[in-house]
Amino acid sequence: MSGHSPLYRIQFISSGEKYDLYVKEVSQGAMFGFVEIGGFVWDSHTSLVVDPSHEKLKTEFKDVTRTYIPMHNVLRIDEVKRQGTAKISQISDKVATFPSPIYTPKKE
Repeated sequence: MSGHSPLYRIQFISSGEKYDLYVKEVSQGAMFGFVEIGGFVWDSHTSLVVDPSHEKLKTEFKDVTRTYIPMHNVLRIDEVKRQGTAKISQISDKVATFPSPIYTPKKE
């Protein structure tokens, strides 16, 4: 067994935005239907240019040690060798989120 701790990139949808986060811990969790993530890893910016979406993520998850994401919101979980940039991006109108309502009332 190697001596390194794994690093995961998790991509999920929340409130019409796609999140890309890097974490050290991913599990099914104790709550049925949720993926538990923890051990957030953030970029240490050494350049003068700061990415506003990265700063928004850091602010949103500032005091969070663990978060629970509904399984149907998770797009993908990858174990990666190197950390990339955590970010939030807008979802285009062409992407359908799951689940969509089965019954849609008629608009009058």
